Amino acid sequence: MSRGRSDGSQKKRLVASVGAVALFLGFLYVFQGSIFGSQSSGSSTVEYGKSLKRLGASYLGADDDADNKQEESTSLVQEDVEDDVKPKSFPVCDDRHSELIPCLDRHLIYQMRLKLDLTVMEHYERHCPPAERRYNCLIPPPPGYKVPIKWPQSREEVWKVNIPHTHLAHEKSDQNWMVVKGEKIFFPGGGTHFHNGADKYIAAIANMLNFSNNNLNNEGRLRTVLDVGCGVASFGAYLLASDIIAMSLAPNDVHQNQIQFALERGIPAYLGVLGTKRLPYPSRSFELAHCSRCRIDWLQRDGILLLELDRVLRPGGYFAYSSPEAYAQDEEDLRIWKEMSALVGRMCWTIASKRDQTVIWQKPLTNDCYMEREPGTRPPLCQSDDDPDAVWGVNMEICITPYSDHDNRAKGSELAPWPSRLTSPPPRLADLGYSSEIFEKDTELWQKRVENYWNLMGPKITSNTVRNVMDMKANLGSFAAALKDKDVWVMNVVPHDGPSTLRIVFDRGLIGTTHDWCEAFSTYPRTYDLLHAWNVFSDLQAKQCSQEDLLLEMDRMVRPTGFIIIRDKQNVIDFVKNYLTALHWEEVATADSSSDSDQDGNEIVFIIQKKLWLTTESLRDAAE
Repeated sequence: MSRGRSDGSQKKRLVASVGAVALFLGFLYVFQGSIFGSQSSGSSTVEYGKSLKRLGASYLGADDDADNKQEESTSLVQEDVEDDVKPKSFPVCDDRHSELIPCLDRHLIYQMRLKLDLTVMEHYERHCPPAERRYNCLIPPPPGYKVPIKWPQSREEVWKVNIPHTHLAHEKSDQNWMVVKGEKIFFPGGGTHFHNGADKYIAAIANMLNFSNNNLNNEGRLRTVLDVGCGVASFGAYLLASDIIAMSLAPNDVHQNQIQFALERGIPAYLGVLGTKRLPYPSRSFELAHCSRCRIDWLQRDGILLLELDRVLRPGGYFAYSSPEAYAQDEEDLRIWKEMSALVGRMCWTIASKRDQTVIWQKPLTNDCYMEREPGTRPPLCQSDDDPDAVWGVNMEICITPYSDHDNRAKGSELAPWPSRLTSPPPRLADLGYSSEIFEKDTELWQKRVENYWNLMGPKITSNTVRNVMDMKANLGSFAAALKDKDVWVMNVVPHDGPSTLRIVFDRGLIGTTHDWCEAFSTYPRTYDLLHAWNVFSDLQAKQCSQEDLLLEMDRMVRPTGFIIIRDKQNVIDFVKNYLTALHWEEVATADSSSDSDQDGNEIVFIIQKKLWLTTESLRDAAE
């Protein structure tokens, strides 16, 4: 979708207003970068005045005239522009939008009067603004923002000013979710169901399944986990020590900012909900799904949400469910337990273990049980023409996804244990028409490219500079695989309209999601240390979507002092360079791809670092 523009009269008013404001500013103001230490980042902090913070007021219930005021906001102008870079300016969004998630904006839902069914969580699903309602401005950091604490210390503590929301600490004070102490928020590792720590709870689940040494990774056979209703993601945080990576999933609901806390801590997480649309993951992606007091009605709509878990679980996968229904003896809990047990029984799940407040069900390895069910048993099997890997904007179905003939004969996923899984060609390559040779060559190629990237970043980067990484066009996941020896995790994003390679990413023991880069991503601002964009701009240009919108979205997602690596054609690099000053980005390195390409070397590697900038109001608040 291309960017929205005003009509002719609005443009005339805009030109007149901007001209008058520019003339006025020329006599009265001079903008200049104010230099502050950015906690050993080596970047300067740029200060901006309050006059720059009017954009976007209409999203917070202002009158319709605010739409015109949005176009009339003062633009940033920097005087330190290189001669060979065209000056380009962006206004700064109002401070109230410092946590804006454009496609998960409840103010937009109210303003557009969208008729959504709250009972099935449609209001927590993605609803993106039309072009004419996009902000097209820079998201400011909150007052007093600090460069995030580095991993692994960040697992236990974050700066309070970066996420100034402490209501969860009070609401969950008896459950050890989080504790506020001075300038920091600490995370003791507790949860609603595991007050004494996630590590002990994880070991207990492994013990229930008779895994050796009470290690849930089961000698590398259990690697990918989906944690629904994850809270602040302490379950996923403590799985990392067992070489298990969890996709911690939660909506932006009454427990606001739980995913933001997770990402600030350096824990893999994603904003999403079990509502009406399929989760953005292919079938057979996870060895374990987990719900601990996640407050989900699993019986609704004939069990459609449990069927969605069934779709994303691997053959023989587990669902660990810790909830009162598993142990309580009151009438309502007993009713729910009875109905839920009957439902999963018809789905051919069996109880692998049940102890105290937790039950673990296991999905079958083959189609045998499905074939033995009585005719007319519900839920039915999905139709043969249903594609279980089609997920972007696709509605959930009330049906069971059976295994293909090959998978049925295999009686399992046939995946190598971790870490061999990362570099072993997975069986599903054949579904995409890829050979093992292509897979291995791709892995080697990206190993070389990543080494080159790190060499180019040189003194700008140390062992703990980067933690949260996004590969915006992951293909087979080889970029992420090349980072295996670094203490990072990667959100592998696969475009929804390209080859469905996300199943290969998961089969390698990695995680990711599908997405359309014509829209904003489902994450909070300032959540990634490094973005990698390989031909993403060229792909967007071919789809006639706005490259400028993508630049603003990348700026929203990347943390101050974070990095962006763009690998694309020369004309794309030239385009991006025109915007460096306006975005407060600085060039780190530029190189051709002749040394790390198996093609003709026509791609350019362009590495950027985002500066830390604050508004004058933010600086004043920080000093008080």
